[in-house]
Amino acid sequence: MNITILIRGGGDLASAVIHKLKNAGMRVVVCDLTAPSCVRRTVSFCNAIYEGDWEIEGVTARHIESLEAIEPALIQGLIPILTIPDREVLDYLKPDVFIDATLSKRTPNYDRTWAPLVIGLGPVIEAKKHADVVIETQRGHYLGRLIHEGEAITNTGIPGTIAGINKDRVLRAPRAGTTNNLHEIGDIVKAGDIILTVDNEPVKTIISGVVRGLIADRFQVKQGQKIGDVDPRGDTDYCRTISDKGRTIAGGVLEAILTHYTRDDLLSKED
Repeated sequence: MNITILIRGGGDLASAVIHKLKNAGMRVVVCDLTAPSCVRRTVSFCNAIYEGDWEIEGVTARHIESLEAIEPALIQGLIPILTIPDREVLDYLKPDVFIDATLSKRTPNYDRTWAPLVIGLGPVIEAKKHADVVIETQRGHYLGRLIHEGEAITNTGIPGTIAGINKDRVLRAPRAGTTNNLHEIGDIVKAGDIILTVDNEPVKTIISGVVRGLIADRFQVKQGQKIGDVDPRGDTDYCRTISDKGRTIAGGVLEAILTHYTRDDLLSKED
């Protein structure tokens, strides 16, 4: 399917969407910040900004620095990752679909005129105003549901529960400062272990498990910012693979795109 997609954001949930759309045969281009604060770096295509190339489950992204490099990267079967402002990329690329996959929970600075189909992930984005379709991102019964009018469920601020644990699995910066990672993603840790420091102040895990997410080393963080994630299930394979939540959201996005373009094809045939 020769559909061109521009996605804002390359974090772990965005990357689940990127992965599925690429495997569905679509041309996917991604814009992100010059220093993205992704925590689940091993399953975030924006990690290519730090590493050059980054592979997730057989799909490879490449950090490119110019608009002219987009097409050659697509021809090579890669996901181009740019740090050029997405409005500039959008004007150059003229995509069929624009997706806000940042889950920023901020009022959008775009609307439905940005592309023939505009999709937003998560709360605050309003369907029929900012986007044509909004995808529910809250864990639970409605996860992945397509919303054609209104907004997704308001963010609770409480992390999803895994093995009966929610907020205690998340590591947060005790102060503003620079991180110094003492562990890596995939390490098995015990409750009380120091995972990293922020300006020499230790950040300990409350629970035992596997380090599933950890912000980049020497990263400038704000007080209270999420900087790590310990998975109590202790399965290191979960550190390298797309989550169930990500796959469900990605399925909703794919449904929205196929519904839109299948409907248009049917209407054109009737004409």
